[in-house]
Amino acid sequence: MSSVANLTEDMEQLLRAEHRDPFGVLGPHEEGGKLIIRVLRPGATRVEILRPGSDPVVAAVADPEGFFEAALPAGHSTDEYRLRVAYPAGAIEIEDPYAFPSLIGEMDLYLIGEGTHYRQYEKLGAHLRTHGMRGVQGVHFAVWAPNARRVSVVGNFNQWDGRIHPMRFHPPGIWEIFIPGLDEGEIYKYEILTRNSGCLLKADPYGFFAELRPKSGSVVANLDRHQWQDGEWQEARRQRNRLDAPFSVYELHLGSWRRHDDGTMLNFREIADELVPYVTEMGFTHVELLPVMEHPFDGSWGYQTIGYFAPTSRFGTPADFMYFVDRCHQANIGVILDWTPGHFPKDGHGLGVFDGTHLYEHADPRQGEHPDWGTLVFNYGRNEVQNFLLSNALFWLGRYHLDGLRVDAVASMLYLDYSRKSGEWIPNRFGGRENLEAVAFLKRLNEVVHQLQPGCVTIAEESTAWPAVTRPTYLGGLGFDLKWNMGWMHDTLNYMSLEPIHRKYHHNQITFSMMYAFSENFMLPLSHDEVVHLKGSLLTKMPGDSWRQFANLRLMYAYLYAHPGKKLLFMGAELATRSEWNEAAQLDWPLLQHESHHGIQRLLQHLNHTYRSERALHEVDFEWTGFQWLQPNDADNSVLAFLRKCGPGDEGQPAEEILVVLNFTPVVRESYRIGVNEAGRYREMLNTDSEAYWGSNVGNAGGVDAERVPHNGWPCSIALTLPPLAAVYFKRR
Repeated sequence: MSSVANLTEDMEQLLRAEHRDPFGVLGPHEEGGKLIIRVLRPGATRVEILRPGSDPVVAAVADPEGFFEAALPAGHSTDEYRLRVAYPAGAIEIEDPYAFPSLIGEMDLYLIGEGTHYRQYEKLGAHLRTHGMRGVQGVHFAVWAPNARRVSVVGNFNQWDGRIHPMRFHPPGIWEIFIPGLDEGEIYKYEILTRNSGCLLKADPYGFFAELRPKSGSVVANLDRHQWQDGEWQEARRQRNRLDAPFSVYELHLGSWRRHDDGTMLNFREIADELVPYVTEMGFTHVELLPVMEHPFDGSWGYQTIGYFAPTSRFGTPADFMYFVDRCHQANIGVILDWTPGHFPKDGHGLGVFDGTHLYEHADPRQGEHPDWGTLVFNYGRNEVQNFLLSNALFWLGRYHLDGLRVDAVASMLYLDYSRKSGEWIPNRFGGRENLEAVAFLKRLNEVVHQLQPGCVTIAEESTAWPAVTRPTYLGGLGFDLKWNMGWMHDTLNYMSLEPIHRKYHHNQITFSMMYAFSENFMLPLSHDEVVHLKGSLLTKMPGDSWRQFANLRLMYAYLYAHPGKKLLFMGAELATRSEWNEAAQLDWPLLQHESHHGIQRLLQHLNHTYRSERALHEVDFEWTGFQWLQPNDADNSVLAFLRKCGPGDEGQPAEEILVVLNFTPVVRESYRIGVNEAGRYREMLNTDSEAYWGSNVGNAGGVDAERVPHNGWPCSIALTLPPLAAVYFKRR
C-alpha cells in the first residue's frame, strides 16, 4: 500500500462495497519487511490473528466500521493463520478468504475468453474444494460479469452483506473467491454493483441446484453423491441410438404424469420407481422429458429456464435426478432432455441484464426480445454466450449421462423475423432474414456434441422448410440427428379430424408426407403441443360417435408406427383421454377401467413391441429402400397400402417386408385386392379392429394366401377383408 491516503480511500471503497480489487487490499501482503494482514468485518469489535505455536496478535482498528489491520514479522506463510472475530453477540474462528490464491488458471481464462472452454461448468459456479497447504475445505465461487464494478457472494453465511465477500476480478470478466468453511446446502446469490451504481441480486448462471420456488437462491451442491450403475447402457448406447435402431419415445411432463393422493408432485426417485416398469411394459425405447432445468413458473412447463445447470428442486436433488436416469438406463430405457437455448425469461434473478448490461441477450429489443413469449433471446454472436450454452449441453450429457437433447424452438433461432412484423427486426449483414450467428451456433453445437459425447443424439424441433437440418455440417447441414416432422403431424391430424365421407377429397393430405419423407431424418411427433391451448385431446379430434373416435385413434396410431420415421407420443396418448392435458394434475389413470381406453393402451403396447421386433419397421427409415407403395391412389375408398422393408441383417437375418393396409372409412371392404410380389401365406400380425382393442373383430382369420393373380403390375395378389376404420399389418411366411 503506497500511502496512508491510499489506504484510507481503499477502506472507504471497501466499506461502501465499491472496491474492484479487494484482494489487492485485504488478506496478507508483504510490505516494508513485514506481513500486513487486513480484515474487513462490518460490525466486528475485535479481530485476532491466530498462528500455530504463537500467541494471538490483536489487529488494530483501522476504521470503527469494521476494518482491521495487523503487522507480523516477515517470513510467515500467508495461509498459516486463522482469524478470531469478535461481535457483540460472541466470537467466531474462521479462515481468511483473502489468504487463498486463485483457483482459475491462465489456460482456463484464455479458453473462457475464446469461447472454447467446453467444460466451463467445472470452473464457474459453486464448487466444493479443498484448498491450500493445510487442506482447508470450502466452496469456490466464480461468475462471468465483465461489466460489473464489483461482485460479491452473499448468503446466510455473511448476513447477505455484500461488503464481506467481494470477489477477485480476472480480465476476461471472471470474478472468483474461495470461501473456507462453507459446505453443500448453502444458499447464495451474487450481489453485482453495476456501472451506474445500481445493485443487482442474481442467481448463479452455473448453479447446480436452487431453492424451491417461489424462492430463487442458488444452493451449493455436490454432484458426486450418486454412484452410477449404468455401465452396460453406456457401452451399448451408440448401438441403441443408431439411426437404424428402433426409436419409440414416451414424452413426459414429470409434474403431471402421476401425483400423490393429496395432489402433490412425486420426486425423481418416486417417479423412477413407478415410471421405469411402466415404460418397460409399454415397450417404449426412450423417454423424453419436458425441461427439468430450474424454472420459476409451473405453467411454463419448464420452457422458461432460469437455472440452466440445475435440475428443478420441485422433484428433488441432483442426486435424485441421477438416480432417475440411472434407473432408466438399467432398464434399457434412453433418456432425452428437452433443452431451451432459444430464449430465457426476464425474471430479475435470472440472466437478463446480468451485470447491468445486456450480457447474455441483445440490447436492441428487435434482436433481444421474443414477441410471442415475453422472453429474451440469446446473443449467439458472443463467444461467451455460445460457450455457456455449449458447456450446458455437454454438462447434461456428461454429468447426468443423458442420451440426447431435443432442441426447442429451433425455427425461432434460425430466423431474425420470426413472429415479427416488418420493421420489427434487423436484417443480417447480407440483408437477409437468417440469423447467421444462430446458424453457426447450432452447427457448432452438433459438431461438439457428436465429437465429445459420441452416441448421444440431437433432435431439432424445427417447423419450417429450412434445408438440411439433419445433414452433416461438412455438407452444409445443421448437423442434427433427427428433426420433428411437423408437416406430417399437421396433415395427419387435419385428415383424421375429417368425417370419413369427406376424406376422399383430401386424400393427398395423407399421402403428401411421402413426397418429402426422406429429405430429412424425421421423427413423427404427436407431442404435448397438440393437446393444449383448446386444441382438444387426440381422442376428441377424431370425428363420429364414441366407437368411431376410438377406432380412428387406433388407426392413426397404427399409421404412425408404420410410416417411415422415428416415433414420439406424449404421455396420456395411451389412455385416450377426453380432456386436454393439465400440467397441474396427474393423468386420468382411472380411465383404464373402461375397456375402450384399456384397448388403446393395449394396442400401443403391442405396436411398440411389434415395431421393436420387426426390423422392416425401423431399420430403413430415411431412404426409399425401406418403403414401397402398393396402393397410394384409392381416394374413393380412402385406402392406403404399402410395404415397409429392410435388407439382410448384420447377423445373417434375411431381408424382410411388412405389408400395411389402412382403411380410413367405417366401411368393411370384402375381397379388397392388393398386388404383391410373391406368393405364399401372409400372416395377419396386427389388426387394430381386434376385439382385444375394443374393435369389432373384423379381419382375415389370421392370414390370407397370395394368389398368382396379377394386379396393378404385380405378379401376385391377395384378397383381403378390410375392417372399418382400421389398420392391418401382414408378414409373408
